[in-house]
Amino acid sequence: MTSFARAERLALADTLLAAGPDAPTLCDGWTTRDLAAHLVLRERRPDAAAGILITAVKHHTKKVQDRLAAGDYAALVDKVRRPALWVRPTFADEAVNITEFLVHHEDVRRAVPGWTPRTLDAAYEQALAGRVKQSARLSTRRFPAAITVQPQHGTPFTVGKGGDALHVHGKPSELLLFFTGRQSEADVTVTGPDALADKLKGARLGL
Repeated sequence: MTSFARAERLALADTLLAAGPDAPTLCDGWTTRDLAAHLVLRERRPDAAAGILITAVKHHTKKVQDRLAAGDYAALVDKVRRPALWVRPTFADEAVNITEFLVHHEDVRRAVPGWTPRTLDAAYEQALAGRVKQSARLSTRRFPAAITVQPQHGTPFTVGKGGDALHVHGKPSELLLFFTGRQSEADVTVTGPDALADKLKGARLGL
């Protein structure tokens, strides 16, 4: 089984190291140091990882993340590079991290002026296509439109609460960025009523 997540993990770690600890990211308020700490916490601190989604423990999560971010940056990135024991099997890393690493790698790459898009392997794009529907469905479940999503070379599907029609087209990798809240940096085409399209482009998508 090809591990696209493993290759993206290594590429992300290289980019984090090259950028340095205080570079900007597309994650509001986070530098590269904060992003690396988030990735390490998510894999290695299950006691704190719950706070990524559960409000009641967010304070504990922030404390742990801040403590990780305050440590040696090179050592922190090395922990990103080396998968935790439970995701060392290829199938586990792929299941848990294929979207996470793609999105956060672009969070670092696209936060600086002059970035250029990568051309991903067709098989990688195909693997990412399998994650687009889940991401789009979850992030637009309350959005007042019928959004037809057309992955490049893939099968279209419709998400949203229903209503006026919108169409979103792009590569799977770009659609994942769009539906995880990076609309302004995602290379997708949105067609439909202008006001509704603008509303989708500015909506708070993602978890």
